[in-house]
Amino acid sequence: MPMSTDQAQLQPRLPHIIFDFGGVVFRWHPATLLARVLPRHAPTPEAAEQLKAVFFQNYEGDWGAFDSGLISADEVVQRISARTNLTPAEVQAVVDAVPDELAPQAGTVALMQVLKAAGHRLFYLSNMPAPYAEHLERTHAFMAWFERGVFSSRVRTGKPGRRIYELALADFGIPAADALFIDDHPVNIEAATALGLPALLFTTPEQLAADLRQRGLLG
Repeated sequence: MPMSTDQAQLQPRLPHIIFDFGGVVFRWHPATLLARVLPRHAPTPEAAEQLKAVFFQNYEGDWGAFDSGLISADEVVQRISARTNLTPAEVQAVVDAVPDELAPQAGTVALMQVLKAAGHRLFYLSNMPAPYAEHLERTHAFMAWFERGVFSSRVRTGKPGRRIYELALADFGIPAADALFIDDHPVNIEAATALGLPALLFTTPEQLAADLRQRGLLG
């Protein structure tokens, strides 16, 4: 027997879940990546962290432009080499190693499967250069679990800018208050909440599971 309008209104609304990718769904440890690819320049954890700061510029400089589709992979290699003591070949080696670094985090993937089975709609919002976005789409079958998604390189703007959140919500066709955004960078969480988009700071899949249970979204 169909539910009445009043009964339907009493049903709890399942929030739509919006996932960040790097560091949440996929592994992203840039200091470890640099130490693995350029051990001569990052012989210690401290040196790797220092190189990470110079290389990625907190994703606000050259790599940020690459993230947002404003420059090509060739140009980001030349730019980073020009302002560091790294050769173009060394920078290229890092750029080439990123797809292998972006391995799925099994714990997060398992949680996504549970959430989808429970009836949540899944979306993604990710700062991601175009070559890596294409790699992820080609490589992982679970990408089909997402109804839609926004990559920064395809809209030419990135987090934590307000515009990308607005574009994503409009593309997904969902109001901010009916969603839950999961990201591993506090600045991106702050930007989401300023827009009225509820958000969770990701640290580990285990902590995410605990946070989702606390919200009544996991059994």
